[in-house]
Amino acid sequence: MAVPPLPQGAEKTRQVRDMFDAIAGRYEFVNRVMTLGLDARWRRRAVADLRLVANSVVLDLAAGTGDFTRELKRQGHQPVAADLSFGMLAAGRFLDERVQADALTLPFRTGAFDGVTCGYALRNFTDLSATLIEMGRVVRAGGRISLLEVAEPRRGLFRAGFRLWFRKIVPFLGSLLSDRRAYHYLPASTAYLPSSDELTSMLHVAGFRAVNHRRVMGGLSQQFLATRSS
Repeated sequence: MAVPPLPQGAEKTRQVRDMFDAIAGRYEFVNRVMTLGLDARWRRRAVADLRLVANSVVLDLAAGTGDFTRELKRQGHQPVAADLSFGMLAAGRFLDERVQADALTLPFRTGAFDGVTCGYALRNFTDLSATLIEMGRVVRAGGRISLLEVAEPRRGLFRAGFRLWFRKIVPFLGSLLSDRRAYHYLPASTAYLPSSDELTSMLHVAGFRAVNHRRVMGGLSQQFLATRSS
């Protein structure tokens, strides 16, 4: 199935919201199939890497159905789930606090959170630079962020295998198990992602320091950690 040109601006916001509303009911199940369950392990590590004291208040941005939110709670924090898609939040389980919100205009006071998590959503934000700045606004000085996003192994058979899985098998499985258009969009949406160096620079501009980037499991995923400047 041919994927139409990727949307921009307000049209991207609308299409992303509608797409996630449509797949909310089977989202977590399909995620587990696509990642062979590895995404749960990556989220556990990403939350632990925040290095925040117990009962810290953490915003889970683009929370979806709440994978990160529940992990934050398991590790002793007070999470707030925020997502553009009402359907995703409504399908979420055990979410004590959930807020439908556009990441560009978060309805929280400046410095409201000790930390922010965001899982595999950077490429879905309409204006990534402005979203990172908004993250920086709602995190207190000294607070931490931990962001996960897709990546691609750099070389060899691992890279070839990943491309086959992500570009061919994932869309096929998504078509069988959920929504055809959404899971053909998924590999195409990586075109929105800037390089890791560009993302690091954007985080500095957004008011973060000690920005650390690491590749997860040979490059199947990537993580950004950073601390909010004073």
